[in-house]
Parts: sequence; structure tokens; C-alpha cells
Amino acid sequence: MIKDDLGVVPIADHWLRFLRFGRNRSELTTRTHAGSVALYLRWCQATGRSWADAPRDLGLFMLWLKHVPAAEPAAGSSLLAGPGAVPVRGERRVNAVLTAVRGLLSHAVSQGEAPRWVLGQIYELADSRDLPAQAQPEDAGLSYRLRARHRVQEPVIEVDRATDEELVAMFLACRSARDRLTVALLARAGLRRGQVAGLRRGDCHLVTDARALGCDVQGPHLHVRRRDNVNGAWSKSPHAWVLPVDAVVVQAYDQYVDERHARLGAGGSDFLLVNLFRAPVGAPVSPDAIGELFERLCDRSGLDRKVTPHMARRAFGSNVADAGGALDEVQALLGHRHPGSVEAYLTPDVRRLRDAVERAGTPRLAFEPGDGR
Repeated sequence: MIKDDLGVVPIADHWLRFLRFGRNRSELTTRTHAGSVALYLRWCQATGRSWADAPRDLGLFMLWLKHVPAAEPAAGSSLLAGPGAVPVRGERRVNAVLTAVRGLLSHAVSQGEAPRWVLGQIYELADSRDLPAQAQPEDAGLSYRLRARHRVQEPVIEVDRATDEELVAMFLACRSARDRLTVALLARAGLRRGQVAGLRRGDCHLVTDARALGCDVQGPHLHVRRRDNVNGAWSKSPHAWVLPVDAVVVQAYDQYVDERHARLGAGGSDFLLVNLFRAPVGAPVSPDAIGELFERLCDRSGLDRKVTPHMARRAFGSNVADAGGALDEVQALLGHRHPGSVEAYLTPDVRRLRDAVERAGTPRLAFEPGDGR
């Protein structure tokens, strides 16, 4: 972590290294926290506050975050924003920055770099009575926890999924077998884009019997693993798991293998998805490149909204449930350890909801008119 004059801020640098190597957080997560902490340190510098004493005024920092652009010079101590001013950061971004700042300050207290009273400025003591029933302690007794003092109310955003029609249109708009495989791995296997970009050729056992490869798992499948990858790809799930795949993924894979061999022969990176059409040829595709691919496919297919890679993953989870898959099956396929994590990925198809209403029937039809009921 560095200042504007390129001087290292020791406590911030120590905390970020702890996150990356001590807590095994991804490079992307660490980079995001670094940007958030940089905003806090810049505000401290602009307002003449010490970073260790500034937690007394985090409410003012929240106001500054809401209205001061990232490109504003460090002199942003004077905030001129009248009624109705358009915020430059939304509620989710403000909360994300505050989360990183709390992490930095808590770490500073634990290292003796900040006084203990700082914890009382960023957290308040709360008990379990305000938690939903599912989160209540099993012994029915009270338990206490730290609750963040500073947080803005985020608008409720409906979780959305890509529709089958959108995904088919994007699949057909692909101009290479590699791009079709990328869409298939997201929409038909439910992987995150970081997991797709991190796949190695040895992870792909897309054969009926993989015993010749030293694997006893039956049927075509992928091995999803967390690794440190040179392309910045990262599996959010810390554990490895086996993911069965269907015939669409197998066919897309076979076509891509032919396309790759025609351009690279047996060479290229050990990563599954590599550059075939631009330099550096043979280098692994990055997660950002997958996001850019989806943007291009949305334009080519004429979709009236932006479909993201994660919306394709949500579509996969919802489609498995719509087809009668149990929650534990959806959980295993998505690579979740906690059953509650699955709920965010289940958006029932409207046609299935309509069928459920029709099956329910109308109880009043069982009674004859005039029978007094």
C-alpha cells in the first residue's frame, strides 16, 4: 500500500499481505481492499486527520465517499454538494469501502498500531435477538457479537438469471469453438469465470471411463481446484470438487481441442482456455477477458440487456432445480459448502411457477352452489 508520493503505508501494507498470504484471499479481493483503504487514507490526508484517530468521524468519511469522485485531488477537504446532488458511489460501494476500513483498523488494533478504543468506534456490541430464526443459537441462549456501527441501507436488488433464450442466442453468436466452450462452461456447468479461466487441460476428464487417466470417477467430468494462477484466475471455493458435465459441454470441448490443435499443435500453455487469435498466442485467457467476451456476445446477439457470466451461473443452478434437482444436488454442483448459499442461485422459471398454480386447483370447485358452504 503506497501514498500519493509513493511512500509505503506500513500498517496497510502489512494488512494486505496478511489478507493475501495469511488468509489466502485472492489477488482480486486484495486489490479491491487496497483501493478501498486508499480512499480512507486519502480522506485522512485531505482533512488533516491521523488514520488511527479518524474512526471518530467515520460518518463524515461516508459523506465524503458518497460525493467526492475518485479523480478528485487530495485537497477534497471541502465538500460542496447541495440537495439532490448525484452520488458518485452507490450504497454497495460505500459499504464495501467501510468493510475494508474496519478490517484495516481491527488489524491495526491487534498489532498494537492503534488504540483499543478504535474498536468501540467501528463496532457496537449486539446480541442474537435480532437475527432470523435460522441463525439463532441452538441452545436458545443469548450470544453476543460485534455489529458494524457505520453502514448505509442498500436498495433491494432482485437477483436475476440469464434466460435460456439469451444464453442460446449468445452461444450462436460465438465466432470460435473456444468462445462456445467458454459459454458452455458457464451456462451448462455453472462455473464462475475465475474457475473457468483457471481450468487446466489435466482437469478435464471428458471421457466415459477416466481410469486410464488415473481417475475412478465415472462419466465426463471436471476437477475444479483452487490454485495461484499467472492469469489472475481464482476459484472462490477453497475446496476442490468433481463436476459432472453434459453432452453439450463435451461436444464444445471436442470442437475446441480441434481448433486449438490446428493453431498451436501440442504447444501453448497448460491452461485449458488460451489466446488463439491475438498476441500473446498460447497465453491463458484471463477472467476479465471472459467478462469482455460476454459484453461482445450481448451486442452481437442483439440482447436488450447486459448478461454477465454470473447470470449464466445462476441460470445453471435454477435450471437444475427446475428440472427436479434437490437442493443438495444444486449445492454440490455449484461447489458450495453451506446449504444456505444455494438460495441466492435459485430463481424459478416463470413457467414452472405457473404450472404450480394450475396444479393447486381451486378448493371452492369441490362444493356445489347452494349447499350452504
